Amino acid sequence: MIGYVKLKNNKIIKILKVFPINYNLKSDLEKESILNSYRIFLKTCNFNIQILIQSNKEDLTHNINNIKKNIFKKENKYLEEIAKDYIDYIQKINSTRKSSSKDFYIIISNQINKKMNIFESEEILKNDLKEKYFKIKECLARSGNLVSEISNSKDIEQLFFSLLNTRKNLNNKFIKIK
Repeated sequence: MIGYVKLKNNKIIKILKVFPINYNLKSDLEKESILNSYRIFLKTCNFNIQILIQSNKEDLTHNINNIKKNIFKKENKYLEEIAKDYIDYIQKINSTRKSSSKDFYIIISNQINKKMNIFESEEILKNDLKEKYFKIKECLARSGNLVSEISNSKDIEQLFFSLLNTRKNLNNKFIKIK
């Protein structure tokens, strides 16, 4: 069942990853067009969707080491000074704001009909989810976003693992032990 996850409550879900555009870099006319595309997307999707945004801390150590490595290759004192200031700036942002990247997902689901044969029902639901996936992909492509299905079981496991661990860590922070 590649690309689909069957849950204990007889639901089948499909997870889509959205690669968004940078809305802030667009002109006012482009922004208006993008918002209209999203309106069409929301009107077209006459089925339930869940939108998941996952923030991941960025480790900028590799980037900083690359800049440091390139500083020594150059013999320009002015560039060296700029690079050092830039490294300080990156480290400051990383320590104060905890720089992060965001991953965007859309989850679509269907419930298995208990009256039908379980295998027939699963195939019908998979086909329905596939149609919904193509509808979402087409609608979001109008606004410049790319959408792909997560079909690799390792990627799905990693996503669930990170979600469950994040939730667990968040819950532990707010639980008072008496």
